[in-house]
Amino acid sequence: MNHIFDFFLDAYRNKETYIVVLEAIVFVTGIASVWYAKQENIWVYPTGLIATIISVYILLKDQLYGDMMMNFYFSIMSVYGWWNWARKKNNEKVVKISRTNFKEKLIGFGLFLMTVAITYLVYRSSGIEIEWSNYIDMFTSGLFFTGMWFMAKKKIENWTLWIIADIITVPLYAYRGWGMLSFQYLIFTVLAIQAYYLWKKSLGKSPQTSLK
Repeated sequence: MNHIFDFFLDAYRNKETYIVVLEAIVFVTGIASVWYAKQENIWVYPTGLIATIISVYILLKDQLYGDMMMNFYFSIMSVYGWWNWARKKNNEKVVKISRTNFKEKLIGFGLFLMTVAITYLVYRSSGIEIEWSNYIDMFTSGLFFTGMWFMAKKKIENWTLWIIADIITVPLYAYRGWGMLSFQYLIFTVLAIQAYYLWKKSLGKSPQTSLK
């Protein structure tokens, strides 16, 4: 058991205290954000904004440009999602849980390809040698980008993308020495699986939403 704790804590022994504190804040607010998303609660966005804005800084400092871009996009998309989820008409939510249609699937695939391409160009222009972990970073960034857009639209498919990307990110962050964030994404995976079934149950009660 001690080996597990050492694995997660060793990377922090030489880190500056304020970086560890910032990552702890990201850890707490990030989990809170996914929990609120699971409950279809608009607080997903203010808590998420705290996590993503801080993440942009600490990931940029560590030269993880793909993840940094992903969190920068999250910050922008969180503002849009906050506005979109808050909209009401006749005292009812305008945006409800639904499935993606064919057009939205195409847009999502386009977002994925665009994100992978842009992330690759950012790595190339930075002059950093691209390693295998960076290619995984590009792939997960594409999934996260698309998943965030689907979430802003309350599309149930966002959880499928989150689950896949979260599972990949757990060992990736552990490899990079971000033990706390690796553990966070493990929790994200569990919450995302629960959220998928919860949203699916809600969708089953309102079949008309799938036509939106």
